[in-house]
Amino acid sequence: MSAPTQQETYSFQAEVVQLLDLMIHSLYSNKEIFLRELISNASDAIDRLRFAQLTEPGLDKDETEEELRIHVAFDKDARTITITDNGIGMSRQEVMDNIGTIAKSGTREFFQALTGDQRKDATLIGQFGVGFYSSFIVADRVTLTTRRAGQAAGEGVRWESDGRGEYALETVERPQRGTELVLHLREGEDDLLNHHRLRTIIQKYSDHISLPIVMPADGEEAGEDTVVNRGSALWARPKSEISDADYNEFYKHVAHDFTDPLAHLHSKMEGTYEYTLLLFVPATAPFDLWMPEARHGVKLHVQRVFIMDDTGQLMPNYLRFVRGVIDSADLPLNVSREILQSSRVVDNIRSSAVKKVLRLLKDLAEKEPEKYATFWREFGDVLKEGVPEDYSNRDEIAKLLRFTTTKSATDEPDTSLGDYVARMKEGQDKIYYLLAPTPAAAKGSPHLEIFRKKGIEVLLLGQAIDNWLVTSLPDFEGKRFQSVAQGVSDLGAMEDETEKEAGEKAGTELSGLVERLKKALGDKVSDVRTTNRLTTSPACIVADEPDLEMNLMRRMQGSGMPSRPILEINPEHTLVRRLDREADEQRLADWAHVLYNQSVLTLGARIEDPAEFVVRLNGLLLTLAEETEDTEDTEDTDADAEE
Repeated sequence: MSAPTQQETYSFQAEVVQLLDLMIHSLYSNKEIFLRELISNASDAIDRLRFAQLTEPGLDKDETEEELRIHVAFDKDARTITITDNGIGMSRQEVMDNIGTIAKSGTREFFQALTGDQRKDATLIGQFGVGFYSSFIVADRVTLTTRRAGQAAGEGVRWESDGRGEYALETVERPQRGTELVLHLREGEDDLLNHHRLRTIIQKYSDHISLPIVMPADGEEAGEDTVVNRGSALWARPKSEISDADYNEFYKHVAHDFTDPLAHLHSKMEGTYEYTLLLFVPATAPFDLWMPEARHGVKLHVQRVFIMDDTGQLMPNYLRFVRGVIDSADLPLNVSREILQSSRVVDNIRSSAVKKVLRLLKDLAEKEPEKYATFWREFGDVLKEGVPEDYSNRDEIAKLLRFTTTKSATDEPDTSLGDYVARMKEGQDKIYYLLAPTPAAAKGSPHLEIFRKKGIEVLLLGQAIDNWLVTSLPDFEGKRFQSVAQGVSDLGAMEDETEKEAGEKAGTELSGLVERLKKALGDKVSDVRTTNRLTTSPACIVADEPDLEMNLMRRMQGSGMPSRPILEINPEHTLVRRLDREADEQRLADWAHVLYNQSVLTLGARIEDPAEFVVRLNGLLLTLAEETEDTEDTEDTDADAEE
């Protein structure tokens, strides 16, 4: 038995000090959430113990006869609230890592998400993994005593702080494993020193935790402990006994979220394999949605025992926003990640869960379009990842996609591929799209001119994932996708004979100009040709048909034009007709480069030599100004002569 060591004092990291100051001075509007967070932490500690007992030899002999539970008590005289669990506990180093630093607290992201609204900011606490610090909302001093399972009684640790920048740490004797947290309440918080008040908070926020939460009995049975939550796994109860409010509160517990979910599914599968799904679609994106190292939001239970957070085996990456629980009766309690990766049971569960989530989203889109619009704003770009990732469900995912088009009233994606196909013009056999760096660049692109003139709808794609989307989805309901910035503009049956003849005639008439422009531009372009895709712009650039889509290539290489594109000129444009009459080859060359660089800019790319572009443009403008002055002088001279 080791004697207690001398108490040592440490300083919090700077961001933790900021966070503690915020807890102490600002977040009072929803202060009762401190108990929800501390009970959730205690529940997690017990879940980790259960898993550790299955994987660490000898640990299952450590006080296993004791019932796993969470104990909540208060002392009016001492003005304290105590939360105790007999979970896995912490070692001295774990206390320093998890409480004294931001290594696992998510503090940085928490500060970035603050809105200035006290109530909303308070509810972010659990979502960002900083729940322990919520103690300081109601306490001016916190004492934590803990011992990790498997360590000797003399290796207990006591941590204490007033939340003002420092904490004290010492080694103490602790016979029991687990953690005891004592909150010394601030002045004005005495309403919490009440059995009914604490019990109400527990039942409001933590009723669905599948562990007994006990308190000393009140009234005649004082001195005995009584369970204050239902303590049964919500997903194991009949759906007829569960209200929407129950589902919503359970979601908030499992997802550490404040808002209600958009939708949920609760399904029990029986047959070859038995398992239960209780899955939720959040209303807002979690802060770590785009972090590569973030864990997925589904928790695996085996026979109601928490085993592990999903790392990709239970839910594909494009559904990483889903939160909830999967409970299997067919996996061994000592299941490992290696077993998960090669298990038929897991493959069956994953396939079923994915199909059910996609069906849930389909129902949401059809029956509650406003909710689906919210979902798409938060998770649409994530769902698009499913098209290249999940071939077996590609068609179902495609039906869920939403786009902004040339017929959208706003910038909000409001058109499904089914809507687009239903609105296709007579004779149209392709789904037209335009890739651009931004929605604004897409809307103003010259490639859309002929399509607007003919009333043909075009999908406007402005996100990075859209490049991979269209290359992974060659068709929809038999309609092939076609970029309006690639290949020859061919509108097929929608183009009448008069237009075709006019195009051929223009190509013949301007064949000389085409050759001169091609010579002037050299290896900047692979070809120059006339086009019918332009109505108001003088020129544009497109990718050749066999080439990759130009925006995709540009993004892959980072900047500039990635390959030799094709310059297309508008034979009806006044400037083009003027260039056809230009005798000065140097000036024609300057115009050729200006047209080319303007076309690069309208595509959303960067020109290779901005300085050269400016020199050429200024030179042409100066020449035009001089010609205008000469014309005006000649007109004045003629007028004087007439007088």
